Amino acid sequence: MTYSRLVVGRLGGAIRSYVEVLKPRETSLLTFTGFSAAIVGANGQPSLGWLLLTTVAILLGSGGTNGLTNYIDRHVDARMERTRHRPLPSGRIAPAQKMLPLAIALVLGGLVIAWFLDPLCFVFGALGVVASTTWRKKVTCVFPQGTIASCSPILIGYIAMSHRLDLTLLFLCILIGLLVPVHVWSVMIANRDDYMAAGITYFPLSWQDRDVIRLLLGLAVLLFASSIGLYFFSDLGIAYLVAAVVLGVLLVVATARLLATGVSHDAWRLYKLTAFPYLGVLFLIMVLDLWLL
Repeated sequence: MTYSRLVVGRLGGAIRSYVEVLKPRETSLLTFTGFSAAIVGANGQPSLGWLLLTTVAILLGSGGTNGLTNYIDRHVDARMERTRHRPLPSGRIAPAQKMLPLAIALVLGGLVIAWFLDPLCFVFGALGVVASTTWRKKVTCVFPQGTIASCSPILIGYIAMSHRLDLTLLFLCILIGLLVPVHVWSVMIANRDDYMAAGITYFPLSWQDRDVIRLLLGLAVLLFASSIGLYFFSDLGIAYLVAAVVLGVLLVVATARLLATGVSHDAWRLYKLTAFPYLGVLFLIMVLDLWLL
């Protein structure tokens, strides 16, 4: 009985580690934004079977790509206090190459489904994988790879339903493109010493914090404006507009507070705000606005 429990415990721990290496929180958020973009692309009236297939493609591709980025970043992650407990740098999955078949299989599965949905979905999915695996801690500071990678689920979801490129999709991508640097740079400011100790010294860490925060405030204002602009170039209703205004004000105020204080705690709060509630709630309201209201 004791041996059986030990085996079950080890198996459960191994499964948890393999799930964790796929970054389930980040994967869930990327999948949800792609799902929401699909609802917008279908004007609130998607084919449920097609919507499910689209969501599966985004889920598989996002999870597999996140696994690959964890593999690429494992040596840098091992030098950072914030990330050294992840499955690969901590040695919970050893050797690290053991997770590659899973990640690659998920990526390929997602791309195959994306091709079936629309060839453009495949193209943007493949670009997202390439961008994600070159947008790493030791390589770049977000642009343009981070923007392309983060927009990939949006592009796949929207095009799978609408089979077109239009202004609504453009504004969705602008929104994501502006959000990514605010999200990434705020966490880098909050953990400056940790990043510097790991040998990461590129922008924004090469700038003074106050100068970076001024840039973040400008981006937050542009993000607010783009979220309002989306209302005028889509079929989203008043519920979305109200949510965009409220969340946009919260984001700008949080960034202005960071500029006033300059403390890492406020940078961390801004980082958390950009994912939840800002992005999650904004896209949830898009779904509710078109699908239910």
